[in-house]
Amino acid sequence: MPPRLGPDGYDDDDEESEHDLLDEARRHSSRILHGFIDFAFQGNVLEIAFGLIVASMFTALVTSLVSDILLPPISVLLPLNKNLEEKFAVLSAGPNRPAGGGYNTLKQAQDDGAVVMAYGFFLNRLVNFMGVGVSLYGLAALYQYLSEDPIIKHTVKCRYCRRRINEKSTRCVNCTSWQDGREDRHFP
Repeated sequence: MPPRLGPDGYDDDDEESEHDLLDEARRHSSRILHGFIDFAFQGNVLEIAFGLIVASMFTALVTSLVSDILLPPISVLLPLNKNLEEKFAVLSAGPNRPAGGGYNTLKQAQDDGAVVMAYGFFLNRLVNFMGVGVSLYGLAALYQYLSEDPIIKHTVKCRYCRRRINEKSTRCVNCTSWQDGREDRHFP
C-alpha cells in the first residue's frame, strides 16, 4: 500500500505517529512530575525532613554541651593535664620530632607526619554519642508522658516463633499466631 500524501506533499502517517509519540511522552513526563510532587509534599516526607533538621540541631547542641561544658571539668578532676580531645599516643614519630620528649599537641604530631592514636578524640565522640542517646531517650519519655502517642514501644517475645513483637499485640506479625493461647486449646 503506497503512503498517503497530504496536501503539503508529506506522508500523513508519519505526522500522526510523531504526534502520538509526542503526546505519549508528554503524558509520561506529566505523570512522573505529578508523582514526584505527590511524594515530595506528602505529610510523611515533610515530617521526616523536619525531624532530620531538628535532630541535626539537637545533635549539635548536645555535642557542644559535652565538649564545652562536661569534658573540661572532667579533665580537671582526672589527672589528664589537658583536654580529653588532646590525649593521644605516638605510635611512630615523624621526621622532625621535637627534641626533649615529644609533641605538645595532637595537631603538632599530625603536621609532622607522626602516626598517632587519638584515643582522646574517640573518647570524646563516645561521650557525645552517649549524651545524644540519653537525651533523645529522655525527650521520647517526656513526650510519651505528656501525650498518648507512644514513641517507646515495649516488646515481648512471641510465644511460638520467639521474635519480638509489641507487648499489646494480640497476634504475632511474623507467624500470625494468637498471643492469648488459642493455638494451645484442643477442641474435641
